[in-house]
Amino acid sequence: MSEWKMLTLVGQDKPGIVAKITTALFDAGAKLGEASMMRLGGNFTIMLMVKSDQSIDQLDQSIDSVVKAMSLTSSFQNIEASLHQHEIPDTRITVYGADRPGIVSKATTHLLDAGFNILDLESDVAGSEAEPIYIMHIEGIAAHGSDALEKAVEQIKTNGVNVDMTPIDVMIG
Repeated sequence: MSEWKMLTLVGQDKPGIVAKITTALFDAGAKLGEASMMRLGGNFTIMLMVKSDQSIDQLDQSIDSVVKAMSLTSSFQNIEASLHQHEIPDTRITVYGADRPGIVSKATTHLLDAGFNILDLESDVAGSEAEPIYIMHIEGIAAHGSDALEKAVEQIKTNGVNVDMTPIDVMIG
């Protein structure tokens, strides 16, 4: 049995979700790994690596009272953990334009075709209901170099969106 589990949790955003869930896990003797927690459209979502020799059922029971009290949905699954093996992004791409179906699909397909490995993608909807603007911030690795990526960016722009591409200079050590 894997010691590492992934907790996925979703619910209406309200104060205390992180504190109460992590306290319940701590009280159950679990250790926490990497996490992604954010507010999306009035909901709060957590993806959290949890290390424990307890079963998924036991971990579910350890957070059950918090999940019920805060009207959350949650699930655990066994995973293989690869901590401390992160690839470092070398390029940031920002896409923004009038919100319409297909923006994410078309942009990410062009980037994939150019050899771009997406490591992180965040999106938001700004503007108004009458004139929504879709915004994506993408970080990744340009495996085939910046020339291939620049061609992909030009193709993305033909879909009527603006695209900015910026190299990421990460100083390590």
